[in-house]
Amino acid sequence: MPTDCIPFKDTNYFSSLICNYLDENNHLKSFYNRFPNLESFKEQIEEKKKSFQAQSRTTLATSLKKQYQNINISSQTLQNIEALKDENTFTITTGHQLNLFTGPLYFFYKIISTINLCKELKEAYPKQNFVPIYWMATEDHDFEEINYFNFEGRKIRWNRNASGAVGELDLEGLEQISDLFGSHLNTSKNANELKKLFKEAYTKQDNLTEATRYLVNELFSETGLVILDGNDRELKRLFSPYVKDELLNQTSFKKVSETNQQINNLPENYKIQVNPREINLFYITENLRERIVFEDDKYKVLNTEIVWDLSEITKVLLEYPERFSPNVILRPLYQEVILPNLCYIGGGGELAYWFQLKSNFEAQQVPFPMLLLRNSALLVSKKQQNKLEKLDLEMADLFLNQTDLIEKVTRKLSEIDIDFSKQKTFLKQQFKDLYKLAKQTDKSFLGAVSAQEKKQINGLEHLEKRLLKAQKRKLKEILDRVIELQNELFPNQSLQERQANFSEFYLEYGDQFIQQLMLNLQPLKGEFLILNLE
Repeated sequence: MPTDCIPFKDTNYFSSLICNYLDENNHLKSFYNRFPNLESFKEQIEEKKKSFQAQSRTTLATSLKKQYQNINISSQTLQNIEALKDENTFTITTGHQLNLFTGPLYFFYKIISTINLCKELKEAYPKQNFVPIYWMATEDHDFEEINYFNFEGRKIRWNRNASGAVGELDLEGLEQISDLFGSHLNTSKNANELKKLFKEAYTKQDNLTEATRYLVNELFSETGLVILDGNDRELKRLFSPYVKDELLNQTSFKKVSETNQQINNLPENYKIQVNPREINLFYITENLRERIVFEDDKYKVLNTEIVWDLSEITKVLLEYPERFSPNVILRPLYQEVILPNLCYIGGGGELAYWFQLKSNFEAQQVPFPMLLLRNSALLVSKKQQNKLEKLDLEMADLFLNQTDLIEKVTRKLSEIDIDFSKQKTFLKQQFKDLYKLAKQTDKSFLGAVSAQEKKQINGLEHLEKRLLKAQKRKLKEILDRVIELQNELFPNQSLQERQANFSEFYLEYGDQFIQQLMLNLQPLKGEFLILNLE
């Protein structure tokens, strides 16, 4: 299957922070541990091995087996869970929200990047084992971010009242969504598989956590992917010393605030992704996930009557560690405490906030993982490839914003030269002579010369714009086809991977869709993939 790649910075869709990170710019090096290339993993393995305890491995494997007890587990996944007990086994982790039916397409790119990196590492370091982890964000509470997916221009949305951690939501209303989605599908083999997959996941499980686990397990179990729910009593018990430090010392607030100031002082004007709170914890019970705050020498749960003194909250932490939920600042630390992890794979926004966290890891004496930008791809059908060729376009052209794209194509196809650069250069040369003349005669004449120069340059630019507009009208039929193709590949003027759902491609290509992604996504290559689907 033919592929092509373009640098991330040439797509115009990635921040300067991420592009500079990929270029390994010196001013960012203090905000991460090691840059993710194959050789760097040797030191990361040694560092993590020294810090990770055997008892933590046992607890992790036991919890994972318990989490998998109600679904069919593949031999590869079971083998990977067992391997976690071995001191020579390490994880590569990605995480994502519990989006309905996986949400945007990049969900797949995250997971496949993680699986493929484990394969690469096993070849490079055969004495170690590498386990791909998908961390389910079961404790998130922003239901509006996850309650829909896009299918062929339609938004399939699950409307209901929601409170507390989203993973604990029951599946009320999803029977109707299953029927609605099914009504948009045809009767092909691939369509029936999609209908079955949705129905089994979202109408026969007990809550959103179980539904997501079932769905992702069905899609990826044969790869050995391990799906982890951090909302787990015994795993949180491992993290409870760090929760106690957060309650007593607010270390993360101090350290992340210092780092944010350092980032603000950089000349590049990078955007701060997250701001720490004095206590970066939620309290969760059934239908409740609210912030913990410290006010008037008491610990309080916002919007409730729950109040403790220090001894009381310490007792609650000891007896019910599962009720303490880390927010975006502390969740990465929680992940690295309970996993023998080497690398986190995420999108640009995720990596941006990870860069804010290294000093807190150092204060807690927890190794900071390597940070890898997930693979990105543009999937192009044979029909779309043919359109591209007929329009004599380069794929890179379609990454331009639509106004620039139309102007570029118009100038390229126009039989008239729309570029007035020569005329402007000639005019400026004439005015140079006038300036010399003005200086020799009357200096007050300089202002008049300057005003006339500006007027005539503006006149040329106005004529150039009018000519461009006229040529656009003349070439309208071709330009409409260009716009149509770009809108197909960049829906809503955004990256395809942020809009489309996997179901559109699975409907056409079936399992081959996932297999082709597995074959072509190269996590350490560091470029944006153009994948031509046959």
